[in-house]
Amino acid sequence: SKRRPSNLPTVLYTAESFRCTGIRTHKCHLTSIFHPSHTIHISTIMGIRSALLLVSALSSTAVNAFAPSLGVGRSTFAARAPSTTVVQNAPRVASRGTPLMASSIDLKGKTAFIAGVADSSGYGWAIAKALADAGATIIVGTWPPVLNIFKMGLKKGNFDEDSILSDGSKMEIAKIYPLDAVFDSPEDVPEEVINNKRYAGLDGYTITEVAKAVEADYGKIDFVVHSLANGPEVTKPLLETSRKGYLAASSASAFSAVSLLQQFGPIMNPGGAFLSLTYIASEKVIPGYGGGMSSAKAQLESDTRVLAFEAGRKYGVRVNTISAGPLKSRAASAIGKEPGSKTFIEYAIDYSKANSPLSQDLYSDDVGGTGLFLCSPMSRAVTGLTMYVDNGLNCMGMALDSISMQKE
Repeated sequence: SKRRPSNLPTVLYTAESFRCTGIRTHKCHLTSIFHPSHTIHISTIMGIRSALLLVSALSSTAVNAFAPSLGVGRSTFAARAPSTTVVQNAPRVASRGTPLMASSIDLKGKTAFIAGVADSSGYGWAIAKALADAGATIIVGTWPPVLNIFKMGLKKGNFDEDSILSDGSKMEIAKIYPLDAVFDSPEDVPEEVINNKRYAGLDGYTITEVAKAVEADYGKIDFVVHSLANGPEVTKPLLETSRKGYLAASSASAFSAVSLLQQFGPIMNPGGAFLSLTYIASEKVIPGYGGGMSSAKAQLESDTRVLAFEAGRKYGVRVNTISAGPLKSRAASAIGKEPGSKTFIEYAIDYSKANSPLSQDLYSDDVGGTGLFLCSPMSRAVTGLTMYVDNGLNCMGMALDSISMQKE
């Protein structure tokens, strides 16, 4: 999968958070967070008490200044001691793909459940890593048929390089739960699944059972990330998709999010966040993304808005979804894979880079950083949102690499 290289030059700007002079004349000078020579003048007719309150409020928000980076697709912000130093080509403190943005967000004492993690190549892993870098405890739900493979990979250190956090430590997954999100309760599991050798020796993998197990282990949690989807007929055009295949895509990719929030909502702390992942096929035609998957993503986005209202009122929880650009993850690479030809995801990546406003690679931790923001207190007033992280491809109405666009 694409991860951001570590040797890209970085420009880091820090400056005095603020300085205040002339309180007697009620005038405050704020130093720009981008360069100390830029000054903002605020004049007010407030009384001294109001002016001091204003200064206090500004100082509390200005300390963590955004630090732009020349790294491809990366923006970071770090809490640093006040200074007027401008550092160019600053070396990264951690290896490639490390989410530095977490350094000014403190999620210590928070617990995040990530549903749908089975390797280090997908967006679920990237979000988990960004949350871990901010101090959150990470627990995951993994599809039973690949559970042992995932555990063995962790034990062998297959994912160590992709686990490095900004302080050089490794992300720790506190607990892995078997989870099959197409089943809400034990009564829903058919005999053929119960007797399937890939489920042998496992139980408690329905959504209801996993929620109860998490509550028993951790009590209340703070974040739930829905990072799973499945369409058994995804390679078929919609005109050739069966009812069974269409409903299976909706069940695994859309209603699974509804069911997760139904069961986890009661054990989430107020102020928590529920996050899912969607795709531009929900609203635009993407040939090759079939089997009802485009419909399932449209359902997921609609449900995000409805659940934002319902879960917001009932649990005080925010609900958002990220519309992520194409990434060559393990799951995506399996779509339309034919010997000797590019896969669906390879075509999608090439198209995106050729036609997006930002003609650059999209990295998994671009989505990880956005997930961190949507789970953090910085987005406390953001809910019901479909947030695009796709280098701007969603706003384009014409393919720049189209044959019809070529000059004669």
